[in-house]
Amino acid sequence: MPDEPIGVAVIGAGYWGPNLVRNFQGSPAFHLRWLCDLDVDRARKVLGGYSTVQVSADLDEVLADPGVHAVAIATPAGTHLPVAMAALRAGKHVLVEKPLAATFEEGRQLVDEADRRGLTLMCDHTYCYTPAVLRIRDLLAAGELGELHFLDSVRINLGLVQRDIDVVWDLAPHDLSILDFVLPPTVRPIAVAAHGADGIGAGRACVAYLTLQLSNGAIAHIHVNWLSPVKVRTAIFGGSKRTLVWDDLNPSQRLSIYDRGVDVASPEELGDEQRRDILVSYRSGDMVAPALTEREALRTMVEEYARAITTGTPALTDGRSGLRVLELLQAASRSLTEGGTMIKLSEGHTA
Repeated sequence: MPDEPIGVAVIGAGYWGPNLVRNFQGSPAFHLRWLCDLDVDRARKVLGGYSTVQVSADLDEVLADPGVHAVAIATPAGTHLPVAMAALRAGKHVLVEKPLAATFEEGRQLVDEADRRGLTLMCDHTYCYTPAVLRIRDLLAAGELGELHFLDSVRINLGLVQRDIDVVWDLAPHDLSILDFVLPPTVRPIAVAAHGADGIGAGRACVAYLTLQLSNGAIAHIHVNWLSPVKVRTAIFGGSKRTLVWDDLNPSQRLSIYDRGVDVASPEELGDEQRRDILVSYRSGDMVAPALTEREALRTMVEEYARAITTGTPALTDGRSGLRVLELLQAASRSLTEGGTMIKLSEGHTA
């Protein structure tokens, strides 16, 4: 019956799995049937003593359940390919925690497999489903900011230094997925450069700066950092009409839109005498702070997963968006090893 809840299994009961469990249990579109983790005691603790959700350490047992139509994978990135591939081959729809896979090629395999089988493959780019980012996407699409000139994003804090990945692979997927999500279809990244430093001898970059060239001539700059004593989560989207500032740590005013900026007269409008002096003028206008309805991003993401499954149409953050982010991450990693050279992206590689 199409109106029946979708049977779902969560794979992984570590850091992110419990958040998925809570949101699937709270969604009328899903019926959580299994929580799968190699540590069954940890899985049972996540579910609590009175849960009717089944627990297993055996992925094959979970995938063999005909009542499971979809899975959500919250395991380390290095396991995403085998776990997600097994689920797709068992005919299950798949939601994967970011990043989609450990490499672009592995991500490509998952996208191709899902396409072949007509199954939903979705990447859990959670930030894309926050009310703030959804609004930014709408504002850019409607032309409220004008043409995008620059993005400046800062994601820094005294963070957990990861054992297996550098700060680019840990934090930048958030910013890269947001950029991919909000850019109009006509604008895309065409090249990326990355500079990093390891000031504490961790063996991997703990501070990094990414610079992206966009196809419309705009520039995007992303700063990610595990070593900052203060936590900053800001992004500035500068447009030809208005500039938007997103401060994710300010719940009372996450978004501010400034009608202030630089106006440039086209040279043909001006005489020779005026050209040098009047080419650039400054505009000082009002600031507005759009009201946002606070809503948990994961709840919206889970609803989008259900919509994609039931309609058979791609999710807003489908496998291809995950693949585009992987291409950027791999190019950034290559740039880091090559001393910050600008790496061109393959045109149409992830179309």
